[in-house]
Amino acid sequence: MTLRCLEPSGNGGEGTRSQWGTAGSAEEPSPEAAHLAKALRELGQTGWYWGSMTVNEAKEKLKEAPEGTFLIRDSSHSDYLLTISVKTSAGPTNLRIEYQDGKFRLDSIICVKSKLKQFDSVVHLIDYYVQMCKDKRTGPEAPRNGTVHLYLTKPLYTSAP
Repeated sequence: MTLRCLEPSGNGGEGTRSQWGTAGSAEEPSPEAAHLAKALRELGQTGWYWGSMTVNEAKEKLKEAPEGTFLIRDSSHSDYLLTISVKTSAGPTNLRIEYQDGKFRLDSIICVKSKLKQFDSVVHLIDYYVQMCKDKRTGPEAPRNGTVHLYLTKPLYTSAP
């Protein structure tokens, strides 16, 4: 399946956001294309999908935010649809979201990928990791080996929800 970015629809406040579509017949999309379109529509309704945004723009939005604040934006890397930008103890950090075979998961090194949970939608992926962070976080303890913990706790909305 080939993905391409469609022009913004211009309806309501959506003018600055891009919408993802699939190349091919507009009349009868493949089941995978329909699934992807549904997942991206669901993401667009959350209020924390920012659409087309550069790394520097995301960094600026998150600069003063508390640790754990995140947003979802279009990925600047052509092999990925989306990126999570999140404020960590080391500052704003970006993590790509993979989409393959109808499933979304966080990008990771090869030896870990098969162990990562996969989801039918980006919203389900985010909900899972937000809940996991609520369940596991007991305090702002810094890792001892120099790594940075990634906590997803609070979405940064494009406007008031």
